[in-house]
Amino acid sequence: MAGEESSPESATGNKKMDELEGQWRLYEAYNELHGLAQEFDTPFDAPAVLVVGHQTDGKSALVEALMGFQFNHVGGGTKTRRPITLHMKYNPECDSPLCHLLSDSDPSVSHEKSLQEIQAYIEAENMRLEKETCQFSAKEIIIRIEYKYCPNLTIIDTPGLVAPAPSRKNRALQAQARAVESLVRAKMQHREFIILCLEDCNDWSNATTRRVVMQIDPELSRTVVVATKLDTKIPQFARASDVEVFLSPPASTLDGFMLGDSPFFTSVPSGRVGFGPESVFRSNDEFKQAISSREVEDLVALEEKLGRALSKHERSRIGVSSLRLFLEELLLKRYMDSVPSIIPLLEKEYRSSTRKLSELDQQLSSLNEAKLKEKGRTFHDLFLTKLSLLLKGTVIAPPDKFGETLQDERVNGGAFIGSDGLQFPHKLIPNAGMRLYGGAQYHRAMAEFRFVVGGIKCPPITREEIVNACGVEDIHDGTNYSRTACVIAVAKARDTFEPFLHQLGCRLLHILKRLLPIAVYLLQKEGEYLSGHDVFLRRVADAFNNFAESTEISCREKCMEDLVSTTRYVTWSLHNKNRAGLRQFLDSFGGSEQSAIIGNDSNTSTQTTETRLADLLDSTLWNRRLAPSSERIVYALVQQIFHGIREYFLASTELKFNCFLLMPVVDKLPAMLREDLESAFEDDLDNVFDITNLRHSVGQQKRQTEIELKRVQKLKEKFRYIHEQLNSQQAMFGQ
Repeated sequence: MAGEESSPESATGNKKMDELEGQWRLYEAYNELHGLAQEFDTPFDAPAVLVVGHQTDGKSALVEALMGFQFNHVGGGTKTRRPITLHMKYNPECDSPLCHLLSDSDPSVSHEKSLQEIQAYIEAENMRLEKETCQFSAKEIIIRIEYKYCPNLTIIDTPGLVAPAPSRKNRALQAQARAVESLVRAKMQHREFIILCLEDCNDWSNATTRRVVMQIDPELSRTVVVATKLDTKIPQFARASDVEVFLSPPASTLDGFMLGDSPFFTSVPSGRVGFGPESVFRSNDEFKQAISSREVEDLVALEEKLGRALSKHERSRIGVSSLRLFLEELLLKRYMDSVPSIIPLLEKEYRSSTRKLSELDQQLSSLNEAKLKEKGRTFHDLFLTKLSLLLKGTVIAPPDKFGETLQDERVNGGAFIGSDGLQFPHKLIPNAGMRLYGGAQYHRAMAEFRFVVGGIKCPPITREEIVNACGVEDIHDGTNYSRTACVIAVAKARDTFEPFLHQLGCRLLHILKRLLPIAVYLLQKEGEYLSGHDVFLRRVADAFNNFAESTEISCREKCMEDLVSTTRYVTWSLHNKNRAGLRQFLDSFGGSEQSAIIGNDSNTSTQTTETRLADLLDSTLWNRRLAPSSERIVYALVQQIFHGIREYFLASTELKFNCFLLMPVVDKLPAMLREDLESAFEDDLDNVFDITNLRHSVGQQKRQTEIELKRVQKLKEKFRYIHEQLNSQQAMFGQ
């Protein structure tokens, strides 16, 4: 008996069992690693097979054939709206599939489910997503499976790619196609994934799926190409040469260096497993047997078409079983090659989780009143320092992220638009194309205001406006053209300049409010930001924005008072800057009027000043007919008054916005924020820092980090053990 126990056959069997057990341990460790990477978004390179294909390529059916049983929602149209990750493990003792569905909310928790329940869950998810605006989700459905027909593989089944017609009526389908391709491309970016590229074609020049795959893997160096539905292709070939080219395509047709050197060819029998009248197979065993039978039939049909026997290499590329064996061996090699690099990554993640746990402990210990108040006051001082720095000028914040060109500023903060509805060309403003923020942006906006308003001319004056403005005095019925000019000038000025006042306030308020996110960025960059205290930070932000808004309104009201006063009562001392020009104009006007009234007779040159004055009064004060001379006098006076109001408005507005909007940010905001802060500390400190919720949130993060730490530690030990086993096997083999 002892001799029988130590027989070579028995030793070989034990060795195979040990190898199988070692492989199971390896697969289990990688499955856990993949789950950890998905759950905690950690950068572990867990090799897996990513299945990519179009909707009609038989993608989900091939996945089922590889597994040896049916479970998915297979059929026409989009049937996979979430990637499905299948951690498959060969277990000869499982006569029926043993499935565990990982929880969406907590992937560390899994629930045993029947195949029918798995199918129902996937179909329910597909129907749920179909009704949503975004009809696809990148979050994976993760299933662990043990079965006697399962390979040792991790396969990720992705939503099928769509190729809609380019017509306007297919816009919805085109949007869906873009969403699917974006999701699949993101999955293919993982360099540790082996891409299983499915093509439903009998001509390799048609690269429907390869077109997408080669955008990510241009050399196909981590891609296995599979031609599906072989049983439907064979009858289409008329000549043996066509089959030869299909089985062994020339290098010029299939670019790159694909895994396996040549494509694989598979057929999956149609029909579902079940007991209903529409079911074709009564059990998964029948389904598995039908797959094997189909492979034999395909081999026979190919040899008949070729008129020769298939080579060993050609046979190794035909059928689901050949593809399955190739993928198992490939994935096993990837697993074993990756073991040494996984351990340092796990060590790094363990240190990172330990450090994070320590920080969370410190954060919990700092949640007391005295420390929170100290944090709040420190943040207050640092925030004000950053605001001051931004106004004075800095280059710490990147202009490409926070700066605005003048065109951007006009779009976001409003443009200076006159009564004609036109904007001044932005290219004529200095630094218009530069991306500015803070004090530099404020200065550019004020410079544009000066440039635009300073160039405004008095709007046109009509004869009707002059006659209507003359009216009737309360003591005589003569015309008072100085009053007429004042009435017209102040009305024109008020209508012209008031919109610019509101536009300037809106623009500068926009610039000031932009200081807040830039200051926050600077604080975050220097590690001085109060992360986790969102309620407190919102309070500071609201206080700053409210201060900026109320200060702008107050400043604008002061400017409005000036505009109202200067357009309500004309003070000639304010409007005599162009007095010399006006006198020159009136002198020339007087000379021309004299010539018109008296004529060219040289004898009239001795006419007295009194006579000229009487004639002038007769043509203006006592005459209601609007002569050209009267119109020119009114126009000249209106021009002088309007330009005087413009100069005063421009100077006073700039001065007041600097004094009553910009300066309060420097000298009044600190006291206001501190007062608001201290008041909040006294009234309701708990709500200011949201201490109760914060304790709960930090506690939850701590518990999650502790779970992650334990799982990383457990995985680290597993991979270290596997690494030691592999090294010992290599040493034995070397001996």
